[in-house]
Amino acid sequence: MAFKTLLTVITDADLVDPTIAAAADLASAMDAHLDVLCLGVDRTQTGYYYAGANAMVLQETLSRASAEGESLAAAARKALGRTDVRWAVDHGVAQLADLGRIVAARARFSDLAVLPKPYGEGCGIELEPVLEGALFDGQVPVIVNPGSGVTLTAAPKRIALAWNESSEALRAVRYAMPLLKQADTVHVVVIDPPQHGPNRSDPGGMLSQYLARHGVKPEIDVLSKTMPRVSDVLLRHCADVEADLVVMGAYGHSRFREAILGGATRSMLEQTALPVFMAH
Repeated sequence: MAFKTLLTVITDADLVDPTIAAAADLASAMDAHLDVLCLGVDRTQTGYYYAGANAMVLQETLSRASAEGESLAAAARKALGRTDVRWAVDHGVAQLADLGRIVAARARFSDLAVLPKPYGEGCGIELEPVLEGALFDGQVPVIVNPGSGVTLTAAPKRIALAWNESSEALRAVRYAMPLLKQADTVHVVVIDPPQHGPNRSDPGGMLSQYLARHGVKPEIDVLSKTMPRVSDVLLRHCADVEADLVVMGAYGHSRFREAILGGATRSMLEQTALPVFMAH
């Protein structure tokens, strides 16, 4: 699979330059077309207006969101004009509750979405439904850019592949295969492998065989969960092996459970300073 159409979604003026820069660098390296969707977000909840609020209140919020979308699109075109990639910019308005559906409709016809980090300090409430719209309903893999100063490359040299035998992790492996093939080393990271089951004596062995047959150079790293969270162990190991990219499955539990209890996906995206390639 080749990545020929990349999508990025912009909802925040502060994220225009870092998001465009990261996505454009990746599109240029992959010789891909970059589609940019700029959305002015109505962050009010229509069903919760106070009794007696008239149509002028609704119109004002939509007008403000529309102006925001046009401003974001103008800034995106200016930023893209400094690049050498093939690109297209579209803009519109979305209510917060409908944001995921709008993003998914675009993501379905992309090979890869390049999106900003959705969790952590300074991250707007709309970034989470943008990510989930692409991953779940759009069914497209996502590279999460952790922030400005991080370069996304089409040929990472060292990749950490978080392997827990889940369907999501295997789907991420298949989507990421073009990147895995180009890496000098792919570290198959297995944390606290199961003590029972068919793969207990050779954790990660079958995956490594599968990868090797595709020309990937895998190494199996079996780790103990010596820290409170799996994401902590994984991030520490990424630093130890000087990984350029993390590949992992997204949201092994239901999204509701992840939101209430946290989870490896959310913790990883909150803390990572590395690009994260995810699929569900």
